[in-house]
Amino acid sequence: MPDDRPEREIPSILLPEVADLATPLSLVERLRTSLGFWRLMVLVVLALAWEGYGRWIGNDLLFPTLGETLTALWEATVSGVLPMRIFASLRLLLAGYAIGLAAAAIFTTLAMSSLIGRAALSTLTAMFNPLPAVALLPLALLWFGLGSPSLIFVIVHSVLWSVSLNAYAGFGAVNQTLRMVGWNLGIRGWRHVALILVPAAFPAILSGLKIGWAFAWRTLIAAELVFGVSSRSGGIGWFIYENRNQLDIASVFAGLLVVIAIGLLIEGLIFRLIERVTIQRWGVGA
Repeated sequence: MPDDRPEREIPSILLPEVADLATPLSLVERLRTSLGFWRLMVLVVLALAWEGYGRWIGNDLLFPTLGETLTALWEATVSGVLPMRIFASLRLLLAGYAIGLAAAAIFTTLAMSSLIGRAALSTLTAMFNPLPAVALLPLALLWFGLGSPSLIFVIVHSVLWSVSLNAYAGFGAVNQTLRMVGWNLGIRGWRHVALILVPAAFPAILSGLKIGWAFAWRTLIAAELVFGVSSRSGGIGWFIYENRNQLDIASVFAGLLVVIAIGLLIEGLIFRLIERVTIQRWGVGA
């Protein structure tokens, strides 16, 4: 038999450039890998570009600077006009969004329960989802007159079809094995929907909620601009329209800035919080 190979000791190689895994990252390294930091940097760059372009044009009737816009925003906020407009818009938005979600839940339930419901949902979404809500404004005026019901009607139209379509697609994509596991465990009826189908389909449902929110928000602003022609009451859209007629372009930009800021807040706070406590916690992905 051959002799055993002699033992050989290999000296350790020191690699000082390799950091200790337990060493916490520095502030610069954390910022470099932070999505929120880079989103903030994008906003800073846009703000600087806005200010520079406004100064380069030098005409506040065409393009006011960011400083002039922020001054107009502060004055409208202190006077109480802008908060009142924001409250009016958000009140209508929440009402229309809630009604649209409830109607979408009913449509999706019917589509998941029967072939007739499925045919109805697919046909209605194909008909009305491509139809802009602004195109329904003349009908809304005839049916409901000036006021909140007309605005809520167009908001519901914006929310209903996109949310229904995404929710139905999410439920349809749930793995059949997962459904059968729930049935084998005795989970049936509404508990099967709440405990099995909704968590599995929630990425698609949340996408529908985001799309419905975006459609509802921009539809509301456009509708308020149109209704503001005939009615001296309204929300942010009317604030923009009113100041445009008065050639107060800085206030117009202030209103647009509020529209963007509210959109960022809803997306960055509410929907991200919902995603963190649902999708990330349940371990499901889009």
